[in-house]
Amino acid sequence: MNILENEVIRLRALEPCDIELLYIWENDIGAWQAGETIVPFSRYILQQYVANASFDIYEAKQLRLMIDAKDNDIPVTVGTIDLFDFNPYHKRAGVGILIYSPQNRQKGYATQALKLLIDYAFTVLNLHQLYCNVAAGNQKSLTLFRNSGFEITGLKREWIYNGENWENEYLLQLLADN
Repeated sequence: MNILENEVIRLRALEPCDIELLYIWENDIGAWQAGETIVPFSRYILQQYVANASFDIYEAKQLRLMIDAKDNDIPVTVGTIDLFDFNPYHKRAGVGILIYSPQNRQKGYATQALKLLIDYAFTVLNLHQLYCNVAAGNQKSLTLFRNSGFEITGLKREWIYNGENWENEYLLQLLADN
């Protein structure tokens, strides 16, 4: 077993066969609030993205890995986990995670994926810290990251507009020596 795999899941690089899944996930308006996206993606743009995903993290400054659940005979892709805003000089990166389908949530996939990514970031990439931004009302994500060792270190007041109201957002950090 490698550093990006355990008994439950496997993190793997993007493949051309992932374009249709990415097309569905990236164009789901309901998922946009968790990120910075407010425009749909074309299949062509996603094809280009997957084609360029082979760039080294030091060049692209980001890394997206697909999360494959291994609890069936054939692994099923259940989500993605990203390192973004990668800064090799300051040895830090942001983390984002998506388990898309509600029937794949609450099964431990996000916890396992985050554990593997943390280990990879600190041992292979030699990062000093990881961070994430989580809406104050997203209790499941806050619990995920806090249970994985991240600490709330900041509050961005009225940071996210959900179309009706403003919501606060927390900054959470995990330092390698924790």
